Amino acid sequence: MIPHLTETRKDRLLHERVHDPYKLSGKPLEPSVCPVCRAVFKHGRWQWSEFWPQDAHQETCQACQRIRDHYPAGFLTLSGAFLKTHREGLFNLVRHQELCERTRHPLHRILSVEERPNQIVVATTDIHLPKRLARAIQRAYKGRLTLHYDQGGCFVRANWIADERQDSKQIAMKRTSPERRPDHEN
Repeated sequence: MIPHLTETRKDRLLHERVHDPYKLSGKPLEPSVCPVCRAVFKHGRWQWSEFWPQDAHQETCQACQRIRDHYPAGFLTLSGAFLKTHREGLFNLVRHQELCERTRHPLHRILSVEERPNQIVVATTDIHLPKRLARAIQRAYKGRLTLHYDQGGCFVRANWIADERQDSKQIAMKRTSPERRPDHEN
């Protein structure tokens, strides 16, 4: 049987567009400056720059829009018995990793941090940041990490849980052992 030219195939997978309300349909004019954070859009991406032309176009970046609307792109939740005894160390690691990430990627920022008695919830302006923060914590302190992406692809939830166990104590002790101190002589 010869198919007719007017027939269409019904077995093709249709790819729907990801619906992210903060994703721009086109690129901003170059150069553009965010009036809130002073990030500059040039060479096709947002970046930090000390100088930009005076006549640069003013456009608020996606991160500042999310912060203004308090509309996170992802959450990182830290919980477990380990959190009670190592809260400050975990919080410092999260802040340090965010600073490192933000220096390279201006749109990757922490939107808010909510401290609860048994957990810390970190909201971010980007879907990649929760995963990177959680992986850094997992490398440093082990624990269980789960990642959940929504079907639309514009939201992520990372959950890190660690109970106070012997292996967690060994990791914390290893970080402060005398062999790792610079003033210790071998």
